[in-house]
Amino acid sequence: MSGKVRVGLIGAGFVGNIHARAYRRITDLDLDIAAVAAVPLAQAQELARQYRIADCYDDYRRILDRQDINLVDLCVPNHLHELLAIEAAQAGKHIIVEKPFTGYFGGAGASEPVGATSKRLMLAESLQSADRMIAAAEHARVKLMYAENWLYSPVVQKAARLVAASGGAILEIRAEESHSGSHAAYAKTWQHAGGGALVRLAAHPIGIALYLKEQEGLRREGKPIRVQAVTAEADNLSQLPCFRDAGKWLVADWHDVENWCAVIVTFSDGSRALIQASDIVLGGMKDTLQVYLTNARVDCDMGHSGMLKAYAPDDQTFVNEYIMEKVSTKAGWTYPSVDEEWLLGYPQEMRDFVEAVAFDRAPLSDARLGRKVVEVMYAAYQSAEEGCRVNLL
Repeated sequence: MSGKVRVGLIGAGFVGNIHARAYRRITDLDLDIAAVAAVPLAQAQELARQYRIADCYDDYRRILDRQDINLVDLCVPNHLHELLAIEAAQAGKHIIVEKPFTGYFGGAGASEPVGATSKRLMLAESLQSADRMIAAAEHARVKLMYAENWLYSPVVQKAARLVAASGGAILEIRAEESHSGSHAAYAKTWQHAGGGALVRLAAHPIGIALYLKEQEGLRREGKPIRVQAVTAEADNLSQLPCFRDAGKWLVADWHDVENWCAVIVTFSDGSRALIQASDIVLGGMKDTLQVYLTNARVDCDMGHSGMLKAYAPDDQTFVNEYIMEKVSTKAGWTYPSVDEEWLLGYPQEMRDFVEAVAFDRAPLSDARLGRKVVEVMYAAYQSAEEGCRVNLL
């Protein structure tokens, strides 16, 4: 039986705005964004004005206390995911958690920078965090959904159908998300973000690689193909002497997190995934996926579309029109995104979560996938720190 879905948004920043726009595209379901909470209150008030939201607060507990709200969307800094997810579950709300699902953010009274903590310890404790979140949701009998928008991209979904239709085996996956760096202050410190490019960017391609191999295993042998081992390198390349002049174009003030990583995932069938992510890439967002099969090849580019090109002799010609995320200049040839958020899967993602609540069914992207991504990310940190392959099976 379907029911009305009343959403409480917690967080009114970049992601909160994306999610609000996605909800407003859903016009055929009984859906309402009932309230938004953010600090400062003015941020919540502005989002409420833009998206016609009736109530706004500067205390998220006001949302959890409301009996009419049944879905809470957590668009908050990473270090708050576990706390708020558990409190939302205890309040009987279904929950959407942004990526990364959770992580390691340091213990109370730590005497050294969080980023200096043993990555082996980070792996163990981040998985414990994920397990606490999942247990709280299961105890409360609420849905805990993982907001991996790449999984909902129409480009990725078509690629997944092509892979399935081929009947071939995936030998290698290559995937990347990169751009010129986050300007969010919390993203630059481990205690708030839980890491750097690995958790902010690589989470997307890791999640898709795990999903594609899991689905292949279910089709071919009736059980998922699992991650066997992880090998990685990660570093803050803005510390290089040659980076001094790049600060004009690239974000440079990282505190204790990496801005570059490369991860090799070895699956239980011997196939591989090569995942890259960095904050040192100019020219706009790079969101790519290549799947190499025994009998086919599938290439995806979610960030750059050839449907539309535009030329301007200077960067003021299109000054009032959006081109694409992270593009640093509007001069010369550009490739304006026709509908960037649709291509990246945000409206489809929110629809799936709303339908999961309205029709009491499982979402495509769930807490189980979120936990697996956390395991691979922090195994990659351990591998990079110890200079070895980390076995997970």
